[in-house]
This record gives sequence, structure tokens and C-alpha cells, in this order.
Amino acid sequence: MSVLGLDIGTTTISAVVIEDHTRQIQKTVTLPNPGFLPTPSSWERIQDAEAICDISAKLIERISAEYPLRCVGLSGQMHGVVPLDSDGRAVGPLYTWQDARAAQTDEGVALTDYLTERTGTRVCAGYGLGTLVWNAQKAIHPHAAQAATIGSFLAMRLTGKKSALIHASDAASLGGYDLLNNSFCAEALRLCPILPRVTTDFAWIGDYHGIPVAVSLGDNQASVYGAVGTDRTRAMINLGTGGQVSLIHDEPLSGTFEPRPYVDGLYLLVRCSLCGGRSYALLEEFLRACASLCGVRTEKPLYDAMNRLADETESGGLIVDTRFEGTREEPERRGAITGLSSANFTPACLIRGVLEGMTEELYSGFRDITQHIGRLPSRLIGSGNAIVLNPALQNIISKRFALPMDVPDVQETAAFGAAVYAQSHMD
Repeated sequence: MSVLGLDIGTTTISAVVIEDHTRQIQKTVTLPNPGFLPTPSSWERIQDAEAICDISAKLIERISAEYPLRCVGLSGQMHGVVPLDSDGRAVGPLYTWQDARAAQTDEGVALTDYLTERTGTRVCAGYGLGTLVWNAQKAIHPHAAQAATIGSFLAMRLTGKKSALIHASDAASLGGYDLLNNSFCAEALRLCPILPRVTTDFAWIGDYHGIPVAVSLGDNQASVYGAVGTDRTRAMINLGTGGQVSLIHDEPLSGTFEPRPYVDGLYLLVRCSLCGGRSYALLEEFLRACASLCGVRTEKPLYDAMNRLADETESGGLIVDTRFEGTREEPERRGAITGLSSANFTPACLIRGVLEGMTEELYSGFRDITQHIGRLPSRLIGSGNAIVLNPALQNIISKRFALPMDVPDVQETAAFGAAVYAQSHMD
């Protein structure tokens, strides 16, 4: 028998099949996410929740025809939210973690600031609580009677459930969450009564054609679970569309980092970067545009050449701030390039500088976390395509963090973690 783990990312939908007892990977499939829907405002970032679920269900059917599945584990992009009616049907799109409607100012005050003050919890741009309250104030989706994350919505669709049950790892990402009591705080529920039910424990949501479907984990927690488990001697660093550095701790401490519910009563202390690996993708698009000015057009990505140049050079004093999409706390902040000189104003130095900037944004949070908990991990575990496919970045990270880094053979760590989490609760 086999176990399937499915992860709904921002740009891809990934599946990993593992052998039930050995947890050896039998198959990996990655499909493109349907992508973002067109919107009139640049700060809106929404996706088609129904289309995502349709693709995911068809992928499960395809895999189950090839492998007899014992169960299915789920994971999905965090912070985003799907409004539902009382029968569990989507009445709106998936408002993703990149949607910044709640950060728009009204008479000089952003809704995120108001909600942070009222709930006593950090509510940032892209958090589901802000999105839902904003929509309610604007009378958007008046028939919304409940809400779900994309992972929990998929679990509902697969099992035919009419109400959402979400894991604490997912729930806390919406904002307004009381970490000590592991529930939405009273003020958050008063301001947004359609917030979903929460479980701090593992749960089976139901069956899909006789196959048990597990509660969905947040993708950050699923990635850590797949690569680290509960080992506190290792820290996880992930660079996909966004980026995170995560350490396991037994208390929900806070600083320039974010505490998140994990598993088995533990917490993750996490520093996030909103642009993360997308910074490198933006640079690749820029270099491709420069080449087109010279009449050079190619469909082949430039990443191999970029990685080689980065490995062969230093930044030469060029410093790139890769906060191109701001931060959770300062959504209006933007990146910068400084230290330019006639010697380092080259593509190679710019490429190296972007990789160092991506690393530095996470390192500053890592340093704060380790100072708070009073201990250093002995190793880093790297994941996400930006790391897995780029040896130069691996070396930059290992040098800056002053720690050896292992890169597991598993590229889709969130899907793998979801599979292992479900499999561990079958016996």
C-alpha cells in the first residue's frame, strides 16, 4: 500500500507518493497551479479555488489508479482564505497570502493596523482575517457563512463535508489567533463570526472513494515535518515563491519573527520573506528582457547560466535589498540596490547580490530567533527549488549562517511531510 501527500502551492500543485511502511518515495508529480485571476487592482491576488480543487481531485484519481492508496495527507499555502456558503460551496475565489486589500488605507488607517490593535495579535497584509473583514465591510460575498483555507477546502470537496475543520497550523495563519489557548480570540470571532472550527490534534476529515483524507497542515509546518520531524538540532530554510527560516521550540516566543503552532504541542519560530525565491525569478525576467533588446530571444530559462555566474564571482560590495514586495509589518516597503561602482555594475555581481540579499533577509530573523531561545541548531536543512536547484545559493546560505546545510533528495517537502503526517496516524 501507498500514501499520497498533496500540497497546493502558490504556483504549483505537487503530489508525493510514499510506500506505507518504509516511507520511500515511489512517485512525484508537479502540476502548474491555474494561476492568478485578472483583477482591476494591482494589490488583489486571487486564484480560482474550484479549479484548484478540480485539478487536485483529478490528480488523486490518476495516482490512485496506479497505486493502491491507504490514505491521503494534505497541505496548502497559508494565510489565504476561501469564503463559503452554509453548504460548503465557494462563493468567492481563494484570496491568497499575497492579497493586500486589508493593508489599503482608509482615512489614513490600514485595516491590518486596526485588527492588530483590536485582537492583540499580529494581522498583516494577506492574512485571512483581514481579507474577510475587508470584504464584509465592502459587502463583498454577502452570502458567505463560513470560511476555509485552500487545504481545508480541498478536504471538504474530497470528502463531501459541508463545514470546514482546519488544523491549528493553518488557523493561526489567518490572524486573530490566541496561541496560548489555541483558538481564535473572542474579538476576532466577534469581528468575523465566519472563522472556521479549529483542531490542535490530528483528525481524519472523511473518505474520498473509500480512502481516508487527513486534516490539512499549513505548508510551512508540513515542509518542516517532512524534513526535520521534531528534531530541534536542525533548522529548516525554504525558498520557494516566498521564503522561511523555521526552528522548533516549546513556547510561542515572538520578536522580529513569528510563532506558529506546529505538531505535538510544539511551535515553530519563523521568519518570512515575501519575495523569497521570486526575487531570483524577477531577476531572470529582467535579464531576459535585456537580452531581447539585443534581438536575442529564447524560451530556455537563464537559471543555469545565472547559477554559474553566481558561483564564479563575488558581489564586489554591491548590496541588494530583496524586499521587493515589502514585509508583513511594512507592506509598502520596497527593495533597493546600493554600493554600485564601475567595478561591480555587472550582471554577475547583480546575480550574486540578489542571492546574498535573499539570504540576508532570512538570516537577520534567524539571528533574532536563536538569541531569544539561547541555542543554535547544528545543521540547516534546505528546501524549495530556489535552493535545491542552485548550488551557489546553498554555499551562500551555509557561509552566512555558519552552519553546514543538507539538501534532501525530496524536492516537494510539503507534500512529503503531509504524506508522512497522515501515514504516522494510520496505525
